[in-house]
Amino acid sequence: MAHNAVYQSAQDYMCQHGLPGWLIYDYRRSNPIFPQVVPASGHVTRPCFLYLAATGPARLLVHHVDAGKFADSGAQLLVYRDRNGMINSLGRMLSGASQVAMEYSPQNALPRVSRVDGGTIELVRSLGVEVVSSADLMQYATQRWTPGQLEGHRRSADLLGKIVNQAFQYIGEQMASGVTEYDVAEFIRRRFAEENLEAADGPIVAINAHSSDPHYEPSAQGSSLVRPGDWVLIDLWAKEIDNPDSLLPDSPLPDSPLMEASAGSVYADITWVAYVGDSVPARHQEIFDIVIGSRDAALAYLQESYRQGVTVQGWQADEVAREHISQKGYGEYFTHRLGHSISYEVHGEAVNLDGFETHDTR
Repeated sequence: MAHNAVYQSAQDYMCQHGLPGWLIYDYRRSNPIFPQVVPASGHVTRPCFLYLAATGPARLLVHHVDAGKFADSGAQLLVYRDRNGMINSLGRMLSGASQVAMEYSPQNALPRVSRVDGGTIELVRSLGVEVVSSADLMQYATQRWTPGQLEGHRRSADLLGKIVNQAFQYIGEQMASGVTEYDVAEFIRRRFAEENLEAADGPIVAINAHSSDPHYEPSAQGSSLVRPGDWVLIDLWAKEIDNPDSLLPDSPLPDSPLMEASAGSVYADITWVAYVGDSVPARHQEIFDIVIGSRDAALAYLQESYRQGVTVQGWQADEVAREHISQKGYGEYFTHRLGHSISYEVHGEAVNLDGFETHDTR
């Protein structure tokens, strides 16, 4: 089963890196990693702990009212009835472990990783167990793509490129009768439906000053009318609906498990800009070229590091792009990380290209 492959992948990582175990805690879906690793049927309402030692079977500690939800977990089921029973069972489950990895980030340096509340961290430490971050372990075990997901991502990206060009063409065709940011967003959403794509929100269609707001989303009332001389930004993201190739991949990527979380498509995400007019003003072209140059510098850095077998952390790629823009005199205006991971959500749980908002060491 898929979750067994996740367990094996996690154990391989722990053995390679000297980690004694991984403790995944969840309470009412507070930790999105838990349902990616442990399949449950229906609503789970009490604290749950999955413990996976570097060797041996996975063990799952759940409240008796939820025990029936985990028949397919692939783990040895341990059941508690009250708080004292939970603490005692947790202590026995962790006996012999000097250290466990949890979804925790020291000083909340990586908020996307830091999912476990402080009280639960205190509880585990009170049992004589050191808590370290699971950031790299979690990424290795749960966030790598299958071949089916990679192909689905590429298909989605190709469709997004097609749709964004159609959106710009739509603007040109509708200029005479009047077209708003919201009209263009609705056009894109209709095209998503026609191409069997879905997105939880968006897209962003932003004119002029609105394009400086990374999370601007036009509404039916109050969105700007597109006029000649406008600068238009379109940020769109989507994934395939029920992609069968993602559900049942033929084989994993090298060193990648077939994970429970892979039973679904992954997103593609692109951002394009355009100028409404016959020729792009020199100032617009200058800024565009600087942004593209920073992107290309970061990509070249990643490619060259890969060719040389050099491990790169997310913050380092961000630094390359940021340095390029700073050298051009616009560093103070680069107020966003370079990039984010993509997964089953448009913002995934894996490494971000970020040395600005956080210091991503994954």
